[in-house]
Parts: sequence; C-alpha cells; structure tokens
Amino acid sequence: MTVPAVAHHTAQLNEIKIHWVTAGSGPPVYLLHGFPETWFAWRKQIAPLAQSFTVVAPDLRGYGATDKPVSGYDKRTMANDVIALMNHLGHDRIALVGHDRGARVATRLVKDHASRIDRLVVMENIPTRIIGESAANPKMQAAGWFLQFFNVPDLPEALIAGKERDFLSFFYRTWSYNPDMLTPDEIDVYVREFERPGSVRGFCSDYRARSLDIAQDIEDKDMLIKCPVLSIWGVDSEAVGQAFDVKAVWQTMASDLTTLAIDKCGHLCQEEQPEIVNDSLTAFLSTWSR
Repeated sequence: MTVPAVAHHTAQLNEIKIHWVTAGSGPPVYLLHGFPETWFAWRKQIAPLAQSFTVVAPDLRGYGATDKPVSGYDKRTMANDVIALMNHLGHDRIALVGHDRGARVATRLVKDHASRIDRLVVMENIPTRIIGESAANPKMQAAGWFLQFFNVPDLPEALIAGKERDFLSFFYRTWSYNPDMLTPDEIDVYVREFERPGSVRGFCSDYRARSLDIAQDIEDKDMLIKCPVLSIWGVDSEAVGQAFDVKAVWQTMASDLTTLAIDKCGHLCQEEQPEIVNDSLTAFLSTWSR
C-alpha cells in the first residue's frame, strides 16, 4: 500500500477541531471525501495533483480525526466548516472536488459561496433533493436501503460497535465493480478511523440531516451552478449510474457541465479507477490558476 507524503494539521474552526492533510504547491484544490471514507480516499490523487496544485484534503465533520459533535451535520454547516478552513489557510478561491457525501457539501458550498469556487467536480453524486423526489425509483430503493437504517435513532450505533470491519467491508465489497479492490491493509486504515469514539454516530448524523439538506436544496433549486462543473460516476454503481440518468440530473443543476461515466467502476471511482479519474481531474483543472 502506497501512502502519499502529506502534512497533517488540526485547528479549531467553526467551533470544532478539523483535521486535514496538505501536499504540493500552487493553486489550491480541495478534496472532500464521502462515506465510508476519510481523507485517505484521495491517496491515489494527492501525489499527481500535488505536482501542480496545493492539495487540501480534510476529514469532514463526524469523520476521521475531525470532531464528531452532536449537531451541525446539515450541509450548510458542513460547507461552512470548509469555508472556515479556507479562511484559516488564506485561500480566497479554490477548485473543489467532492465525492459522495463530500459532493453534497461541495454543492451546498458552491451555491452558498459562489464567488469562492472557481470550478467544481462532483463524483458519484445525485443531489439530495432529487433523491428525495425519487422515492418511487425501485433501483434507488434497493440500493439505498442503508438510508433508512442510518436514520433509525441509536440502533446503528448499537449494532455496528465492535463490528466495524464487517460493516465497512460489506460496503467496500458491494459498492465496487471488483469486490477485492481494497487490500486488507487499506481496509485496516479505514477500520481504525471508524473505530474512533463517536464515528458511527458521526456518519449517521450526516445522513440524519437529510430533511434539513432537502429543505436547503429546495430554497435555491432554481439556481444553476454557474462555474464549470465536471460530474463523474461509475457505470456499475447501483445507487448512481444504474439508478439515474446522471448526465440529465446534473444538466438541471449546472449551466457549464462536463460529464464522464467510467466503465467497470462502482461507487468509489477515485479508488477503483484512479488513472481515469486522475487524467480527468488533471484535464479539468489544467487552466485553474489563482
């Protein structure tokens, strides 16, 4: 397992302690991970991107080494965590990349703070409002069973405690085109992070904020994202590529859209098909300068 050379940092920002890693120099590119991952999800992107950019990859609120408070998991608050980090690092404007839950944070951030984002990459994401409007989608119902489970108060915390490896391995295996995509050592890294006190409650709280997230999305549903947007998804992802016309969805969200569907790829695109993802990110970011 190759782990990129990164510097680890923490600071008290937006009333929580946030952990992030950095590498490289140049125009800032922020990478926001999804579930069930941490900053480590970007280990295959950090070194290539760091050749041209300052890479910043935080653990989101509730994940990894970042604090796991009892509240603040609506995407507006989580986006403000990132804004606080940008202000702390002196980054007035960034290129922003989000996968899964991180893409939800990124989408809210670019809508609330459009002047701070030069361009946006959303990976393996259907906006929360549109998922809420797709309750009758049978493919989404089958693939998204965990959305209901995580929303049950206290039960996931009780059932997952002590079973983190079994729990996480199920998602890594079933969400990937290649079930053995992650090595045991890579899974070990994630298991250690999700064994931290409060981690299960943290990611459940992220999902439990769904009604607030939908309400926020409805407020500005007619506001198109105006900066360039790249949407990437795995053709074999049951909850995204197999359940939605992803290009059509994102055409309703952004006025300047580029799309990439990756064959033989599940939900964890950046881990399963890193060469394709890295090439697409490099091309999309090639003209980004401060």
